[in-house]
Amino acid sequence: MNARTPHTAPVRRIGTVIAASLSALSLTACGVIDGLGGGDSSASPEKGDDITVGLLLPDKETARFEKFDYPLIKKEVGVLTDGKGKVAYANAEASPDKQSEQFQQMIDDRVDVILVDALDAKAIASDVQKAKDAGIPVIAYDRLAEGPIDAYVSHDNELVGEVQGRSLIQELGSKAAADKVVMMNGDPEDPNTARFKQGALDELEGEVNIVKQYDTDKWSPEVAKANMEKAIKAVGLADIAAVYAASDGLAGPVIEALKEAGATKIPPVTGQDANLDAVQRIVAGEQFMTVYKPFAEEATNAAQMAVFKVQGKDIEFDALTQDSVDSPTQENIPAQLVPVVAVTKDNIKDTVVRDGVYTVKQICTTEYAADCAAIGLN
Repeated sequence: MNARTPHTAPVRRIGTVIAASLSALSLTACGVIDGLGGGDSSASPEKGDDITVGLLLPDKETARFEKFDYPLIKKEVGVLTDGKGKVAYANAEASPDKQSEQFQQMIDDRVDVILVDALDAKAIASDVQKAKDAGIPVIAYDRLAEGPIDAYVSHDNELVGEVQGRSLIQELGSKAAADKVVMMNGDPEDPNTARFKQGALDELEGEVNIVKQYDTDKWSPEVAKANMEKAIKAVGLADIAAVYAASDGLAGPVIEALKEAGATKIPPVTGQDANLDAVQRIVAGEQFMTVYKPFAEEATNAAQMAVFKVQGKDIEFDALTQDSVDSPTQENIPAQLVPVVAVTKDNIKDTVVRDGVYTVKQICTTEYAADCAAIGLN
């Protein structure tokens, strides 16, 4: 493992992530979170239940944001505020300029707290500062924004890359060192991309032969497909042993390019986000794996952090932020890093189905019924 770079990568403390969850559960059991035993932290909240949480999500291409994150956050804010709190939601649709405008609108509307999944971590720092000047706390969600943020909740993004890289090495087996691997990285402006990439390289470098690497502007499927076509032409279809694709949104066009080039058997391709189409590709044997990042835990805890911050419930807030990360502009940011898990055809039922992300019926449509039966997914 390479050493982590100070101020750019989160400090990974999985043990404290688990401890934070247990602490939060313990507080709930003792009646702290529901206000029955909060002591000074709950007796005089800065604001009551009539609060507005501003939620800024980055795009609609990633299925989880509209289907899971927003509804889960909205639901949890309602639960925590006895139905009196609300969520003001905006989606930037992959435009940093649009996200900046939406951020300013949240400030103008005087929301009580802002949860932001930044498209451009550096550019958004000025918006975060404006919110700070207006007395509005900002919590970075899923991606670590720069500027004076109050907290960060995400998954351990270097661990995501490590899980992807480790899975590829295990699949390639004992002769992996001679295997040629193509890396399809994400958008270089996305603050998570470098962390995914570093985690993957920590596992892959020295273990396989990385012959081509590409960045994917704005996570564009079209760009990913075009770059994969370049890789096939340069390396040769038969010589590509595996593809590290940073997300499911990139894995799809990578696999399309391989099939269109004449591949009769798709080499192992990674992914991330556990999108439904990716899970179906795994069932069909086209995509090797995806990284499942428990959406419910991340979204629910983000909503709790936002509400507790506004209401001045420091004990509850601290229980959820027992990790610490650094950004290029700030050190020791209170954080929660949620663990992740690799999903392959062997554990679909024990991950995304068990957690209620998808039902077997949703995965095993007519097109995939035979493939589901073959792996015992029924």
